[in-house]
Amino acid sequence: MPSQKQLQWAQLRVGVTVIAAACVLAVLIFLMSGTGSIFSSRKTFFTYTDNAGGLRTGAPVRVQGVDAGNVSEIRVVDHGSTPVRITMKIAESRSYFIHTDSMVKITNTGVLGDSFLDIDSTQAAGPVAADKATLPIQDVPDLMDVVRSSQSTLQNVNILIQRADRIFAAVETSKGSVGKLIYDKQLYNNLNQSVNQINSMIADVNAGHGSLGLFLKDEGLYHRANDAVDKLNKIVDDVNTGKGTVGKLIKDPTLYNNANQTIARANELMDTINKGQGALGKFAKDPEFARKLDAIVSDLSIITHGLRAGEGSAGRLLKDQSLYNHADQMLDESRQLVAAIRKDPKKYLSIKLHIF
Repeated sequence: MPSQKQLQWAQLRVGVTVIAAACVLAVLIFLMSGTGSIFSSRKTFFTYTDNAGGLRTGAPVRVQGVDAGNVSEIRVVDHGSTPVRITMKIAESRSYFIHTDSMVKITNTGVLGDSFLDIDSTQAAGPVAADKATLPIQDVPDLMDVVRSSQSTLQNVNILIQRADRIFAAVETSKGSVGKLIYDKQLYNNLNQSVNQINSMIADVNAGHGSLGLFLKDEGLYHRANDAVDKLNKIVDDVNTGKGTVGKLIKDPTLYNNANQTIARANELMDTINKGQGALGKFAKDPEFARKLDAIVSDLSIITHGLRAGEGSAGRLLKDQSLYNHADQMLDESRQLVAAIRKDPKKYLSIKLHIF
């Protein structure tokens, strides 16, 4: 049997081994959950929120997504509308990126993952935060907030599903246009008949029957169309070479020069008229001529008005019925006299000579 001394020595070695293992385990846990070395100094920062959102003590704290420390304490305190105080321990080597206006956000690793703190300094413009400074926190909706906000959307989706179910039920019972389109046998028969007629028309066309068939199959029509295209090409060639009336119209520079001279002369004539020169110029620009012309038109209007009113000889000639009757009677008697003279000219043309 071992002596008492050997037992004590064995117990001492077991105790030392357990203590060493505990120290190693503590160091490993620290290194896995924290940042920096075990001997590095840290700074303490606070932030206040109304809801910790599942955040736990020991959760990582990241600066721009990089691990920088841990949550050392979460406590409910008397702080108005934000009673939850979160204490953070940040490695001093990473604390220089934290400013007084850096925003703290409670973030989740995935949809159902653990919560952690993320410090965003991209928009920060203030000084570097000192030890035990309080940082502002940005409210981020948690999963329950998202679920609550999506309740109305889910209700609308449910209503749409119910409406779609009613529509499908109506279609299955052959109601409505779509239901008849799918289940009506008469529509199917009509559609099948239409397809058969189209197939028959295509067969007739392929066989060269009808106008369209002749258009596609008749070689004479093709040759005539080809000849027409050749003639058209010849006409275009003649035009391009300046032959014919159209060719000369397009290619002959003499026609262009004549047209240009005509336009120039027309411009000179318009300039002359605008200057009041010549008969047309005076007609367009002379106010005295315009006054005389207006007077003539006024006099003609007065004369026409008098004629219509039956005034004067010409007016009576136009309006007096008795004058018309007398003139007509005189013309009738003149015709009778001429007829009588032609019938018996000796009676009216005889000459008696008296000598005394």
